[in-house]
Amino acid sequence: MVKNYESVIIINAALEDEQVETVITKIVDNLKLNSGEVIDVDKWGRKRLAYPIQKSKSGYYLLLRYDAPTDLIKKFERMLRFDENVIRYITILLDKEALQNYENLKKQKAETLAENSENETNETVVEKSDNAE
Repeated sequence: MVKNYESVIIINAALEDEQVETVITKIVDNLKLNSGEVIDVDKWGRKRLAYPIQKSKSGYYLLLRYDAPTDLIKKFERMLRFDENVIRYITILLDKEALQNYENLKKQKAETLAENSENETNETVVEKSDNAE
């Protein structure tokens, strides 16, 4: 049975940006290869950790939302556990309320982006007409 999951993964921040992208690609490809469907990849970037983990004071945070069969999660977490570039991870099962909140948030972001792009277009038109005078 396919369910909705969310994973927060902390990747070693000592890696170069290209190496971090390679690790992210590897994680996403592993999900897709094992019948998972990636819904969203949210890269939070490098952040300071609340406390040192494996002698690291910072990490690169990655949030994944995906649909996957229940038996895939054990395989996925096993892959993360053995990946030396992954410092820490947590996977949770999303309930209907969390999915609804996520959809509402997505709609709000889309509306905000549309309003911002509309305002920028209007400002550009005003600036051009001011310069023309």
